[in-house]
Amino acid sequence: MNEVLQSILSRRSCKKFKPDMVPQELIDQITEAGLYAPNFMGKQSPVILAVTDKETRDMLSRLNRKYDPFKREDPFYGAPVVLVVIAPKEIPARVYDGSLVMGNMLLAAHALGIGSCWIHRAKETFEDPEGKALLASLGLEGEFEGIGNCVLGYPDMEKKEAPPRRENRLFKI
Repeated sequence: MNEVLQSILSRRSCKKFKPDMVPQELIDQITEAGLYAPNFMGKQSPVILAVTDKETRDMLSRLNRKYDPFKREDPFYGAPVVLVVIAPKEIPARVYDGSLVMGNMLLAAHALGIGSCWIHRAKETFEDPEGKALLASLGLEGEFEGIGNCVLGYPDMEKKEAPPRRENRLFKI
């Protein structure tokens, strides 16, 4: 089977990570895959915040937990790296564009042997004054919407097999 298709079929979310840092070279490859995602009118509007600084990572985890209905101790499951995808609010397709960036990064991480998981509540995190302050500190001006958090790290769990696909999800016309 084609290598890309095999990665698509075998990728699973990781929800328990070792504390070991992912090498910068691999983070760079994963973020580059995100930057090459298809996007609205070629505008390349989504922005990736590659967070490896523990203090910032922990602040984002705390903010995410604030909006987590389950109030998990660490909604990032111990992952040492968080790749946050945001997009300018003036772009009509920002959620679609950012979702494609997230998908590319999740697949790239898997292809490189790195565990990953899409963590929601980026929207709420960057509507929060503390999230907005982080963006301002980076010189990101304007209104941004948080699309998703792609957490990365080395898995500290057994990989699960894919469940069977539900029926009646494909209609051939």
